[in-house]
Amino acid sequence: MAEIATIARPYAEALFKACADKGASLDDAVSWVDVLAAVAADPQMRQLADSPKTTDDQVIDVVAGVVQARGAALSDLARNFLRTLVENRRLEVLPEVAVQFRTLVNQRNGSSDALVYSAFPLDQAALQALEPVLAKRFGRKLNLTAQLDDSLIGGIRVVVGDEVLDTSVKARLEQMKATLTA
Repeated sequence: MAEIATIARPYAEALFKACADKGASLDDAVSWVDVLAAVAADPQMRQLADSPKTTDDQVIDVVAGVVQARGAALSDLARNFLRTLVENRRLEVLPEVAVQFRTLVNQRNGSSDALVYSAFPLDQAALQALEPVLAKRFGRKLNLTAQLDDSLIGGIRVVVGDEVLDTSVKARLEQMKATLTA
């Protein structure tokens, strides 16, 4: 079977092109694709979608219902995209489609997603203060997301794609240990 990324790529590219053709907001599309991906990743949803007893329309209605219960609504573009995935039995690749679609949007905007690990909770003000410093360090605009990691002891660890900036206390202690044992 083909790699999930290989299967997901044409769907992500087609969605990106459809958004451009219809003048749809890419930021809105990223939001609803992320919600759809979260719903599609649920094991019960996958089991329902894979069942030969459920029709495509039933799967679409259930997914739309779950999305609506989460406080979002599906636009016509979103519903058509979901229908395409369901009819082609590709609902399981939706999380990867979301990742690749976000990458395409970031490339267009000249930005990257960055995950900031911190030993302590970071509020929005702290993230906004970090953004210009990290943007300068990585040389591009960053979309920051914070995540708690108690093992860091203090400081932060920033992951942007395959680049890592680790200024945590844990990393410094490991450097000191390596220096002392060398």
